Amino acid sequence: MIQWQKSSFSGPGDGNECVELAHGNGTLLLRESDEPARILPVSRDGLAALLERIHAERP
Repeated sequence: MIQWQKSSFSGPGDGNECVELAHGNGTLLLRESDEPARILPVSRDGLAALLERIHAERP
């Protein structure tokens, strides 16, 4: 069973305003809580690049 970790930047409570991360079968997995069946497998480097890009574009 995959255990998802909710982002600390997500909305409060159990609402559908969060991004979740999990580790499964040697890869990282991302999903949005409003579409939990849609899972995006990402590499560590891919996730790092995504986070760097998001951080660079923050106002």
